[in-house]
Amino acid sequence: MSWLKETIGTEKAIIAMCHMQAMPGDPGYDAERGMDWVVEKAYHDLSALQDGGVDAVMFSNEFSLPYLTKVDTATVAAMATVIGELKRHIRIPFGVNVLWDGEKTIDLAKACGADFVREIYSGVYASDFGLWNTDYGRVARHRRNINAQDVKLIFNILPEAAKYLSDRDIVETARTTVFNCKPDAICVSGLTAGAETDTQVLAKVKKAVPNTVVLANTGCRPDTIESQLAIADGAVVGTTFKVDGKFENEVDEERVKAFMEVVRNFRKQTVA
Repeated sequence: MSWLKETIGTEKAIIAMCHMQAMPGDPGYDAERGMDWVVEKAYHDLSALQDGGVDAVMFSNEFSLPYLTKVDTATVAAMATVIGELKRHIRIPFGVNVLWDGEKTIDLAKACGADFVREIYSGVYASDFGLWNTDYGRVARHRRNINAQDVKLIFNILPEAAKYLSDRDIVETARTTVFNCKPDAICVSGLTAGAETDTQVLAKVKKAVPNTVVLANTGCRPDTIESQLAIADGAVVGTTFKVDGKFENEVDEERVKAFMEVVRNFRKQTVA
């Protein structure tokens, strides 16, 4: 039994993304509508995801584009405000992701009582947002210092919009990441949010680290989720749940229900 069963309540878990709107300080922040609107939009999506039957939810500042690797305090404070406003409505396990700052992600998780986090915690990358050195040794010590060892860490080792500055393949990267960093799970992604995760890559990673939870991180749809879950231990799902399957839209509860029906049928056949 993996920690997914213990923490989220099921194997082959579906972690749904609740994408927060742009925050104060972000280029796309809507100052006229303000933070009340950001909270309102997050509440709508949280309600649709929960009522649609997902297993867990993860809050992220997805619309804080372009992302920072050292996120401003204002962003973390705004995310904490949103989650604080929503906390009484959260009925399922939840996680957080402060894009692209692993340390502040852990800080937010500890402050708001999240069960897990996702970020790019290992490696050095060339990205659309500049050169990115994750420096996980320092992050791991910070996690210890704030007593956040109970927060599960999901490592994205194939991040969107970035390329590993090494000629090692993903199998070697997965193996050394597990050995050196001890992640609770590894995520495998497509090139951008909504881009399908390559099942061949998923299979290679899972074979390389059979005792570590491996999640499909992008591009899971009703017509692909069974093939993804046949390999991966679970999936992180965002764009598929939105109106017309478009990243910029709000969550459509009916799309969530239809997707989760496929997942439930798959689990009945495969999960003991």
